[in-house]
Amino acid sequence: MRWLEAKLDASCVCCKTKLAVAQHGLCSRCDREIPRFAYCGRCGNELTADFVHCGKCLTDPPAWQRLVTVSTFRPPLSDLIHAFKFHRRFELDRTLARLLLLAVKQARRTHALPLPEALLPVPLHPVRQWQRGYNQSLLLAKWLSKWLEIPCDNQLLQRVRYTAAQRQLSGKQRHKNLRRAFALSQTPSYRSVAIIDDVITTGTTMQEISRLLQKSGVQDIQVWSLCRT
Repeated sequence: MRWLEAKLDASCVCCKTKLAVAQHGLCSRCDREIPRFAYCGRCGNELTADFVHCGKCLTDPPAWQRLVTVSTFRPPLSDLIHAFKFHRRFELDRTLARLLLLAVKQARRTHALPLPEALLPVPLHPVRQWQRGYNQSLLLAKWLSKWLEIPCDNQLLQRVRYTAAQRQLSGKQRHKNLRRAFALSQTPSYRSVAIIDDVITTGTTMQEISRLLQKSGVQDIQVWSLCRT
């Protein structure tokens, strides 16, 4: 669709400063306001130095094997994500995807991150996608697919049950809310995948999808997200 290729104004999406390279979307000052930190390459918890596993992950690891994140959920990144997700600012997809791309490249240096065979955007239920008009995770995944030359599979994961919005639910409620909400359209042919989403809160969505993929034979599951709260 033509609107997927919406071009950014030649100014910073945050402060409106004129940009020399419009495709970046952020000026250097606003980019520096997004805190970067060392984190565990398995769960994403902040650490004093980058490690592939933290102590908690050695005893109680999540269902996935690797995690990549840009930052925490706070301004200016949280404001951009909110506008992108809830205010139809789909033209922010390239700017946000570029931030995630840089985080992936950084994780390859700091955490020896291997690249997956396919990118799987977290699906929306058809009703919710119709209401929103687009799937923000798919928009991010398409840019990453283009830049990294990794296939984006938008058909494998499916949301088969309409659920309440997760934002106001507790961790226990989120787990119950997402039970049997996802399904696979077929048996995966991939050994390694990266699940793409905008924000990870409790990790319930990623746990549900990761377990579903594991049961179907996927051996290496990565989670790529703009924020880990």
